[in-house]
Amino acid sequence: MKPKILLVEDDPDLGIVLKQYLEFSDFEVSWISNPEEILNNEKLVNPYQLAILDVMLPVIDGFELSKRIRKTSDIPFLFLTAKGQSIDRILGLKLGADDYITKPCEPEELILRIRNILRRKQNSESEMIKIGNYSFIPSQFQLFFQNETVLLTEKESRLLLLISKNNRKIINRKEILETLWGEDDYFLGRSLDVFMTRLRKYFQKDERIKFDSVRGIGFRIEFPE
Repeated sequence: MKPKILLVEDDPDLGIVLKQYLEFSDFEVSWISNPEEILNNEKLVNPYQLAILDVMLPVIDGFELSKRIRKTSDIPFLFLTAKGQSIDRILGLKLGADDYITKPCEPEELILRIRNILRRKQNSESEMIKIGNYSFIPSQFQLFFQNETVLLTEKESRLLLLISKNNRKIINRKEILETLWGEDDYFLGRSLDVFMTRLRKYFQKDERIKFDSVRGIGFRIEFPE
């Protein structure tokens, strides 16, 4: 099945060229020149695997459009724009863009970047761990709930990975400390308690997920699979 790409570009000449080149490169492409089509139906992006957004659009710019899209979808997207200033690139990446390409660009480079994004997404989905209504990608230190993303620290991610692999089982404090810090120490134990408190807060939006402290032994997480 061909990957489905949503192209939002108001320049008719460039839109036609990109659509044809993408289709020639074995993608299925829907080209939209007016972003109001998406604003009037924000779920329009759901069937697609990736969106290419021009920044300089009529009615609403690509940056704002990406914010609207992100409210209802976690689709990966990249910006295609003539605005090459570093401040614009930084803004685009802060908004969650997977890439940012300035015009004019080589179509072959665009294809390679698209394929890299889709490959990363596929790899992420293959390692994704479901914890109740949350999704966790250990290698990226990311925790997802609906369209919200929490970026974990390395230690938080390693701790969550350890306990999530032991659903409903008690894990000894000593085992956790030696796995994460390399030793069992009183002060490190206090740090562990702080990390567990943080994880509890991250998972507050799903009441079925329970973090229990087993006095004198360790911790246990329980969640529906």
